[in-house]
Amino acid sequence: MNTERIGFLSELQDVLNQRKADRPEGSYTTRLFDKGTDKIAQKVGEEAVETVIAAKNNNEELRYEASDLLFHLMVLLTDKGMRIEDLVEELKSRHK
Repeated sequence: MNTERIGFLSELQDVLNQRKADRPEGSYTTRLFDKGTDKIAQKVGEEAVETVIAAKNNNEELRYEASDLLFHLMVLLTDKGMRIEDLVEELKSRHK
């Protein structure tokens, strides 16, 4: 496993936290945070459906849609005061 690539998720998480705090004008992430938790969760649901559909098509489409899903999930986590690392810890605790 390439931990450097996975480490990018922590970097992205830091960016999301900063975007939530600063709310830079014109940022897609700012627009998501401004719409609130319900709309962010709805977007996660939409991306999940698109990911399922993509899985039936081809791996390139799956990779694209799954990336969108992960991004929007991270935005939702950030909105709720959580980080992607919290999910890592949960998964690790289940691995025992």
